[in-house]
Amino acid sequence: MKRKGQHFLTDQKVIERIVFHAELKAEDRVLEIGPGTGNLTEALASRAGRVYAVEVDPDLAACLEGRFENVDVIAGDALKVELPEYNKVVSNLPYQISSRVTYRLLSRPFDLAVLMYQREFGRKMTARPGGGNYGRMGMVVGYLASAQIVEHVHRSAFLPVPNVDSVVVKLLPRDHDIGAKEFMLLAERLFSHRRKKVRKALEAGGACRESLASFPAALLDKRAEELAPEEAAQLAAGVVWH
Repeated sequence: MKRKGQHFLTDQKVIERIVFHAELKAEDRVLEIGPGTGNLTEALASRAGRVYAVEVDPDLAACLEGRFENVDVIAGDALKVELPEYNKVVSNLPYQISSRVTYRLLSRPFDLAVLMYQREFGRKMTARPGGGNYGRMGMVVGYLASAQIVEHVHRSAFLPVPNVDSVVVKLLPRDHDIGAKEFMLLAERLFSHRRKKVRKALEAGGACRESLASFPAALLDKRAEELAPEEAAQLAAGVVWH
């Protein structure tokens, strides 16, 4: 399972705190990605109305099938399967898909998410403009959600034991005028040319030069890592792509 980036959470106290942060109620429909052996699944099932557990490993999925009355097991890749309707996401995410699955989750509506990440990845998610950890992920998360590290988890809480410590991040969606996919496209193109100033980065990414004329020079002369999410949203609203 190390090859798939899965490290199973075995510390019951950490599991209970994760469930506490999720503020679960009987009417909640919870998405869990990478349930593994079902340690967190069991705690979720005892508090939520319905749990959808997406597991890529067919043997693990088979072991979970029928184990809990209110858990629907979805055998497949969380990046590809059709996801059900849910209002909360609570997961110990497989490390190797952290970025891609986070972008997918942020593209869909939810009320609250409580997610386990590698420590350095969690720092990138919660980074602010101008800091060394700020990049595409920080910009996207900063615009689409309020992100807070609510728990630091030592590597000994997992089996097999990973090489790094982890954090639990709580996400609360923000209201936003720009669509998630549209904003993500802008962030991707900005940080694909992060050494360039914004004007040059956008032009290199395929922006029509004419559509940049309405933006202040001070904004276009910044670099991507200096842009606040709200400033990036201004750009996303006005940039026209070839």
